[in-house]
Amino acid sequence: MRVPIRWLHDHCRPALDPAQLAERLDMTGTKVERVLRHGVTALDAFVVGKVLEAERHPNADRLSVCRVAVGEVDVAQIVCGAPNVAAGQTVAVARPGAVLPDGSRLDAAELRGVVSEGMILAEDELGVGTEHAGILVLDEDGLAPGTPLLEVLPIADDVLELEVTPNRPDCLGIYGVAREAHAATGAPLGTPPWAEDPGASGPVDGVEVVVEVPELCPRFTARRFDDVRVGPSPAWLKARLMAAGQRPISNVVDVTNYVMLLTGQPLHAFDLDRVAGGRLVVRRAGDGEEVETLDGEVRRLDPDVVVICDDQGPTSIAGVMGGARSEVSGSTVRVLMEAATWNGPNLQRTSTRLGLRSEASARFEKQLQPEQALEAQAVAAALMERVCGARLVPGTVDVGGPGPPPRTVRLRTARMAGLLGQQIPIQRAVQILESLGFDVANAEDGLDVTVPHHRRDDVAREADVIEEVARIDGMERLPATIPSRPDGGGGLTAAQRARRRVEDLLADHGLLEIVGWSFQAPGVADRLRLPADDRRRRAVRLQNPLSSEQSAMRTLLLGSLLDAAAHNAAHHASDLRLFETGAVYVDDTGGPLPDERRHVGVLLTGAARPGSWRTPDPPPADFFAAKAMLAALLDSLRIPWSVAPATEPFLHPGRAAAVNAGEETTLGWLGEVHPLVCRGWELEAAAGFELDLERVVQLAAASVSVYRELSPFPAVRQDLAVVVGDTVPAAAVVDVVRRAGGGELARVDVFDVYRGPQVGEGRVSLALALEFRAADRTLTDDEVAAHRERIAAALADELEGTLRV
Repeated sequence: MRVPIRWLHDHCRPALDPAQLAERLDMTGTKVERVLRHGVTALDAFVVGKVLEAERHPNADRLSVCRVAVGEVDVAQIVCGAPNVAAGQTVAVARPGAVLPDGSRLDAAELRGVVSEGMILAEDELGVGTEHAGILVLDEDGLAPGTPLLEVLPIADDVLELEVTPNRPDCLGIYGVAREAHAATGAPLGTPPWAEDPGASGPVDGVEVVVEVPELCPRFTARRFDDVRVGPSPAWLKARLMAAGQRPISNVVDVTNYVMLLTGQPLHAFDLDRVAGGRLVVRRAGDGEEVETLDGEVRRLDPDVVVICDDQGPTSIAGVMGGARSEVSGSTVRVLMEAATWNGPNLQRTSTRLGLRSEASARFEKQLQPEQALEAQAVAAALMERVCGARLVPGTVDVGGPGPPPRTVRLRTARMAGLLGQQIPIQRAVQILESLGFDVANAEDGLDVTVPHHRRDDVAREADVIEEVARIDGMERLPATIPSRPDGGGGLTAAQRARRRVEDLLADHGLLEIVGWSFQAPGVADRLRLPADDRRRRAVRLQNPLSSEQSAMRTLLLGSLLDAAAHNAAHHASDLRLFETGAVYVDDTGGPLPDERRHVGVLLTGAARPGSWRTPDPPPADFFAAKAMLAALLDSLRIPWSVAPATEPFLHPGRAAAVNAGEETTLGWLGEVHPLVCRGWELEAAAGFELDLERVVQLAAASVSVYRELSPFPAVRQDLAVVVGDTVPAAAVVDVVRRAGGGELARVDVFDVYRGPQVGEGRVSLALALEFRAADRTLTDDEVAAHRERIAAALADELEGTLRV
């Protein structure tokens, strides 16, 4: 919505410059995107001129040499190429130094041997119209040569460009914005432009309207105008439309656009002589019914579309665009002016389905109110008489009016103070509400506020009224307070603290957090090599996706992590340590909602750690680098965990593991990404893990720190080499040793692995460092030897392991 300041000043003139007014409106909730400059600059160089003489150019057949009075005594010689220039005309003149709307600067010039000291201007050269074929001829009206042109035409204006939210269609009209400026600044507000209506109620001769779908057309009004003279609009009307972003067409069409911009209510003008039978019917379109709209397109309709028909069929698409068959033309002498109210959601669906959006549909879809129809008719009637010389035929067709009764909302002063955190004086609240058009009456505990029709769908409850008072009084003036409620003391739950600790731990270990899309392409499951029966293939499909590449909800974080890694690798950043916490969705619940879980994922690519002078070529990020990061996370959270061999289709065979907490709780996966998967993302290699964050948080929140006294007695350290089958995991060997070693085995670590002829084919030797310690004495060699014997026996029984001597 573009609001020319000069037009706004007709109704409200705040004592602020455009930038200050924009800021004030912004602070009260009327979003101003920017302030534009429309028209010309260097205004002193634009004046009214009078053509004293116009003679043919001696060296050019299509040019005229004019002597133009540009002041009481100043006369300028101007070369003009317009065919309609003639002596005696009052014209718009640009003197040297003028800057035209396109930014070009005008200087004195020699044209075919004759010096020209300015320019006689056409409409488009002033930004007040689109006509270029001839110069703009002004009505004399006693205009003296040299009069600043700005006093005659709005050739320059500042324009506020608003971003109007769907709940505020009242701000899609100049007067609605003026009302906001009045409330926000205290500047006087003029009388509504529809205050005086030249029309009257009653039937209209020769016009009949039938509304078959009142639920989709709450109100339909129409007035008839005879003796209409269709032609160009006056310069002032064209200038206002141009400043507001509308292209002038003809006086009748320009009146409808002008009224729409002023009141916010669109209108449509029918050529009454082209309305078959003089009868309009509002109904649903037939399936496959067609209509040719004003843009020359034939559009195929369906029963959800509302059309306005005459006796020959559809003549326009209701609320969206008129039809070509009944449009106003140069031969029109009778006009039927329609102003109606349409069902906003239905109109929005129609506009979207047809791919046809207009200034009218943009307003109707936000749900205008029935009362606005006659407001627009009142303004249109006055303009049709003034601009088109039309005669208003008595009567007004009014089907469905006037609208529902107003709503009254109780505003309690105590509730307002409690919600806002401070007391706003009741007199101030009354002033604000009345300035916005609300009716206010005193009540026992506050005010009874009657909502005006233009805010009917936006203000429905006490909190809405309080918001109106607060935004105009100044949201920035409200104190920062904690909400008054029993649990308003703040603080994080144990689960929230654990979730934040997970993120902080990963960040503290040098990982960078990413935030990937929750959407993914349907083909991601294939790129991750997920089999057909894998539940993670059952992705939620979006009905209205942003694009085909984001048409499904992700079931793993791995896809978005690989996307981020591939993007960075394409920009020559291949050594990455990334993590993400976010939701994944699997559509296998059988209900209306998918299974939504929060996961934490880590992905490492390139070098496992930065290079240094000691290790200029650090090892690549592999299974063990990812496992070390996993250990740093879970150990810091004091979660007992273990890994077990596993198979995941997207992980490297033999370099994949399941992450377990206890015997029955699986937290997620760990491993190196399968080479074929890496190839699909154009990565050389990657490793990482992904855990169910909700389970991790539950375990972390339930963990309790247990401390024990350090033993003052020395430890006995021994090494043990055990030979087992090549398929036996080292974790299984360590588990057997821990159980067999008993409580006095304080620590066991694997420090070497050997495969070779000394142990035989299919066998592997694991070297273990054992540490024995008692809390009440120093262990003897015999006691330690007994522990070793039990360990050796357990390894032989459970894993067929033998000790190397």
